[in-house]
Amino acid sequence: MDTYPLPAGDLAASGLRVDRLERLFTLVDAHVAEGRYPGCQIAIARHGRLLLERTVGQARTVPGPVKAGADTLWLLYSNTKVIVATALWRLCEDGVFGFDDRVSDHLPDFARHGKRDVTILQVITHQGGFPNAAMTREGWTDRAARRAAVCDFTLEWTPGSRIEYHGLSAHWVLAALIEHWTGADFRDHVRTSVIEPLGLGRDLYMGLPPEQDARVSDMHEPTEDGGQRLRADANNATWRRGCAPGGGAYGTARGMVALYQMMLAGGTLNGTRLLSPRTLAFALRNHTGDRVDQYMGMPMHRGLGPHLRGTTTNVRGLGSLASPNAYGHGGVGSSYCWADPDSGLSFAYVTNSRVPDPWHSVRLDRVCNLVHAAIV
Repeated sequence: MDTYPLPAGDLAASGLRVDRLERLFTLVDAHVAEGRYPGCQIAIARHGRLLLERTVGQARTVPGPVKAGADTLWLLYSNTKVIVATALWRLCEDGVFGFDDRVSDHLPDFARHGKRDVTILQVITHQGGFPNAAMTREGWTDRAARRAAVCDFTLEWTPGSRIEYHGLSAHWVLAALIEHWTGADFRDHVRTSVIEPLGLGRDLYMGLPPEQDARVSDMHEPTEDGGQRLRADANNATWRRGCAPGGGAYGTARGMVALYQMMLAGGTLNGTRLLSPRTLAFALRNHTGDRVDQYMGMPMHRGLGPHLRGTTTNVRGLGSLASPNAYGHGGVGSSYCWADPDSGLSFAYVTNSRVPDPWHSVRLDRVCNLVHAAIV
């Protein structure tokens, strides 16, 4: 099913303060005009309706500028983790595994190098103990090599003893588990179990088909002189086809707000039930309390995929004004997508430049706070 699942809604009648959103538009337009990133796309949905999608700037800059449009696909980076997590929630609900299971209960060779007792919950909440483990070159394209590589990961600290963001490593393990349970390539399983049933087959991609390359917005990074250059590691066929499960999906802002609308609606989207409300309640619970993520330098209130706002002073990406119940995830230096169960609103902000901190985190707070301020 490739028909976008959310009907259009009337922004003026949505209960949102349009003046706050106009400030958001002005801010994003200024970012593009200042050269902070070549292009950007935002979307807002509420109560099962798409209220807004807006695209500005350029999708590509070389060999010449190409304007971004509504159908442009953006590298989602770690927003990918939420898409993969949704597939795991379905498998758990189907009785295939429990999050308290040890990884080695399903992949016996994972027990190597002291990893026997690492649980799936520890892996998905960034407590696995191998944040910097890397996938082999062969593992990107070969399932057996992928499984062998994750089983050979070595520990950097005792699992469960700390929280430290596993940028890509944890989700290679989760991908190997999905392949073990389903017999399918993890990309294919996520597509057939989550993306296609929700009607998002044109809006979210785990492993980009070559015929979709023309829709892609290239990923950039700032230069020392204030310009933008292409990132070599994120604009090649290996990256696009391989789709690192922790950071390689492509999609649209409207695709991400629809995924979050499914969660806000208790597991349904446009008449399709993907998950039960109780599965979602478990997955979207704060499983790490106020413990500090050593990589982020603040509590991240980890759910089983997204993280929650919580009530601590500092927050990463969701906006300091967010409800404690809000949840979402970001993409390194470029994007954030979230849902607010108190208002039924989901928001996605994706750009095509990987910008370092401190500016990245500062702009996310401003962008998201303007949306939160619009909720009445």
